Amino acid sequence: MQAVIFAAGVGKRLATKTKNLPKILLRFGGQSLLERHLNQLLLQGISNITIGVGFGANKINDELHRIGRTDVKLVYNPEYCDGSIVTLHCLKDAITYGGDVAIMDGDVLYDRRMLEQLFSSKHNNAFLLDRNLEIGEEPMKLAIKDGHPVDFRKSIEKDYDYYGESVGFFRFSHDTAIDITKDAQNTILSGQRNEYMEESIRNVLISSSPSRFGFENITGLPWIEIDFAEDVVRAKSEILPNLQE
Repeated sequence: MQAVIFAAGVGKRLATKTKNLPKILLRFGGQSLLERHLNQLLLQGISNITIGVGFGANKINDELHRIGRTDVKLVYNPEYCDGSIVTLHCLKDAITYGGDVAIMDGDVLYDRRMLEQLFSSKHNNAFLLDRNLEIGEEPMKLAIKDGHPVDFRKSIEKDYDYYGESVGFFRFSHDTAIDITKDAQNTILSGQRNEYMEESIRNVLISSSPSRFGFENITGLPWIEIDFAEDVVRAKSEILPNLQE
């Protein structure tokens, strides 16, 4: 198993809090999100780690040196102002290196049990699903029908039994990783450079048999994606005190 972390974006909606830092360098409980990711992955036995960087790449590199993790590979996306699908394309060699791969958003503060569930899943292609989600267009939703994921988007289009929020952490087999990176390349070639990387995951999901993908229900475990200033406040006051690390 290897891990690929997405940390290339500018994070415009959080500019007043980040002060020109990439979101993955925000600190909670004395540690950057980056350091937390690497520590949690090590607990799961994952040391082969690649990070897709863009905005503030030099600062991410400095943080890796500070914490003594010069073994982590960085892949630079010079077009980081485009959609994250471009970062996905830049990371295609790392994602398809071989074996199962975990793909992770870098701007998430989370409980270690979430990775335990992801890496111990019986599904080679697995999402993490939280049934507790805020109503609205912002959350990336995962729709379930007959026990299988059937759609994955902010606005669900397929018929479903229920849906929840996707955490932004995924586990994919080698074959599925190849299909996702090929879709990203085709999407970019068609001129859709501002898409989320999740769109390529969705395209592969909805074109596959229902049994190809599964999910793990992490409802009730503390986590938060850091997108807005209020997320930073909530992360410190509500999420951090309740984490098992």
